[in-house]
Amino acid sequence: MARIYTLLFLVMAIWGFNLSALVVLVNNVEPITLTAARIFVAGISVLIISKLIGIFRLPTKEEWKTIFIITIFNVAFHHTFLALGLTRTTGVNAGIILGAAPLVTMVLSIIILHNQISRLRAFGFLLGFIGILITSLAGTEGIATVSSGDVMIFLSMFVQAFSFILISKLNPTFDPRLLTGYMLMLGSIFIFVVSFILEGDFVQLSKLLSWKLGMLFLFSAIIATAFGHMTYNFAIKNVGPTETTIFVNLNTLFALLGATFFLGEPIMKSDFIGLIFILVGVFIGSGTLEYLIKKRRMRAR
Repeated sequence: MARIYTLLFLVMAIWGFNLSALVVLVNNVEPITLTAARIFVAGISVLIISKLIGIFRLPTKEEWKTIFIITIFNVAFHHTFLALGLTRTTGVNAGIILGAAPLVTMVLSIIILHNQISRLRAFGFLLGFIGILITSLAGTEGIATVSSGDVMIFLSMFVQAFSFILISKLNPTFDPRLLTGYMLMLGSIFIFVVSFILEGDFVQLSKLLSWKLGMLFLFSAIIATAFGHMTYNFAIKNVGPTETTIFVNLNTLFALLGATFFLGEPIMKSDFIGLIFILVGVFIGSGTLEYLIKKRRMRAR
């Protein structure tokens, strides 16, 4: 278990810094075309790794159905909304909104998996929701401004959280790391079709041949997407969706650090306030506070 948690910490750092890489990439290449190429390279990488570690096999007809359903949300919708959102909002806002994933995952697990929730955890969800509102609405132009990019980032986070529940509920019968490879490959096909319809200019991918954009692309595709999603989906299968998403608040921290140091984006007062609400909400809503209280009471006995 400690090994999985250590890997999750590493993945959160990679995903946090990957947001900054994606901001640079989508400002140089059309977002959906870039996403299709990135997901395709990631899928190929995962399947090669799966072959090397001896877990590769072809899915059955029923398994393909499961892969297809999860892919729609975990890859196609999630990465498309993320890429489009990053062209319309800041890396700071994106990082903070994505940090609410544990709360959304918890709520969906209650609705779909019928998990029980205490009043304390419900209060944590409320705090996290307030944090999202503060971050998304309190922009430089005031509380009345709603960024379309923030909405897309929220949708990206929501459909991914829903996919985590699907992975747990549908319980795929083969290794989740191999599942990741097939999802990425299938998802890249969907996104390529969308990019051809909406953008239709694949020649622009030649910009990735420059060393700077090329290195950022390989980092995002192979390290962040391939390795990151393999590890994260493996953790969901072994420790559960709610427990795994607790680590996403670390993603928020690293995303903010990356946006500040690599992109030079300022962190506004409203960002700090929203981040505090979300982190406290995650701490309470994920059940971590309840666990610590119960552990303390057991020691007191």
